[in-house]
Amino acid sequence: MAKKIKVKLILELRAAQMSQREICRTRKISQHSVGDVYRLSDERCIVYNDVKDKTEEEVYRMFYPDKYVSEVLYSAPEYNYIHTELKKTGVNLKLLWREYKDSCKTSSALSMGYTKFCEGYSEYVTANSLTNHLRHKPGMVCEVDWSGSTMAIIDRATGEIIKAYLFAATLPYSQYSYVEPCLDMKQNTWLKCNVNMFEFFGGSTVRVTCDNLKTGVISHPREGEIVLNEKYEDFGNHYLTAIMPAGVRKPKQKASVEGTVGKIATAIIAQLRNEVFHSLEEVKIAVVRKLKDFNDAPFQKREGSRTEIFNEVESKHLRALPSTPYEVAEWVYGHTVNLDCHVVYKTNRYSVPYKYVGKKVDLKATDSLVESYYKSERLYSHKKFPDYVRYKWSTCDEHMPDKFHHTEWDDERIKKWAYSIGACTSEVVERIFASVRVKEQGYNSTLSVLRLSKTYSTERLEVACELALEKVRSPRYKNLKAILSSNQDQIFLSKKAETKSNELNQAVQGYVRGSQYYGGGDE
Repeated sequence: MAKKIKVKLILELRAAQMSQREICRTRKISQHSVGDVYRLSDERCIVYNDVKDKTEEEVYRMFYPDKYVSEVLYSAPEYNYIHTELKKTGVNLKLLWREYKDSCKTSSALSMGYTKFCEGYSEYVTANSLTNHLRHKPGMVCEVDWSGSTMAIIDRATGEIIKAYLFAATLPYSQYSYVEPCLDMKQNTWLKCNVNMFEFFGGSTVRVTCDNLKTGVISHPREGEIVLNEKYEDFGNHYLTAIMPAGVRKPKQKASVEGTVGKIATAIIAQLRNEVFHSLEEVKIAVVRKLKDFNDAPFQKREGSRTEIFNEVESKHLRALPSTPYEVAEWVYGHTVNLDCHVVYKTNRYSVPYKYVGKKVDLKATDSLVESYYKSERLYSHKKFPDYVRYKWSTCDEHMPDKFHHTEWDDERIKKWAYSIGACTSEVVERIFASVRVKEQGYNSTLSVLRLSKTYSTERLEVACELALEKVRSPRYKNLKAILSSNQDQIFLSKKAETKSNELNQAVQGYVRGSQYYGGGDE
């Protein structure tokens, strides 16, 4: 089945003055698809401003109303001939691709795009264990990997030896490298290292070549499309860089960083082997010092050093970084929007428009934001509460229902239910409503309290509320649930009855004078 073309995205990038070639490289869309969208856009006089408020699905239907399914067959290039021609002076892939397109026109065959042409040649070189004759160009590629060798951190308190793993990145043209020690090799750590790498270089490259690690690549079949990890693909989109994993068990496709990994074992790990580190920060400081020496050291078979070539040539070819660095995001799927127009993320509540009440939304959480999405459409972005903050509300007033909207439950109905149970229960409900900015925020909390009466009876809930009010200023569901599930309300009720009985007994006890005092004798 043909892959659906991201028409709206292509129009947006075109409006941002990005060339067709850059769109193909950074978003992994074929040149044929991009060109087709450009052509239809010009024919129908549709630009991004005309569709910016529409969904991706709506824009796609505007351009391709028939929803066709097709298979495209390309005329296969002669890669053996191409590999031979590349050895000749002045011949490059761009020239050979144009010649290939001309030959396809002559034979009325369909030609593939430049990106697919280059990928096919790369696969041919790998499959035949050949040496690629293309020279590295400045600012084009960055190769990344984990070092097999590790460093050690000794815990001061326990004496435990903790491993420090080394992330390594290299720019093949200048061989300028970046190394960062980490406590693990998990996905978020990998992404943060990639972000720090571009910050260190001061710019991004057109491509990033990585290994087929699970934190970055889900699958890399011999035939078919490479499936990247969702977060790693988001990282590539943020920096407009194409993530291109090396072939499985093909270290030559990232030879520069493989060489760097071996060299830092001597230049960094071995030279620091006699130093004792008690924290990751100490390791980072030492690694930065040795990395500078490594980059500043002159080449043995080449003029200059890594730092000199990077500063003089390659740094000028790097792409400018986005205004804000990429933030590692966590996706949470299928959260139901409550009656109070909020969704819960890590005990805190974030509002969404009231028309989505009862529907399932997805949440994207970064270090600073929580964004809600419904069917891939972003609804709203909230500033994220810190992890130590619990049971807080982030509410946009526009998300609350207006006077023309009526929900199944309202505050009057909830309060009426509470009053029917008892005074203490109604007091708990009143305090919950008093603690929120708008009454809709209290719907979910109060209803969860009142529904406990269906599980434990109204009498027990009333007693639990009485006990909770003595201990908590504004009791919530979790307080009452804990009291009821542990039968503390029954214990409280029995103690209360015992106390009342004792007080009554003390009231009737006292000194009673006999009949002789009042009447004398036997009278």
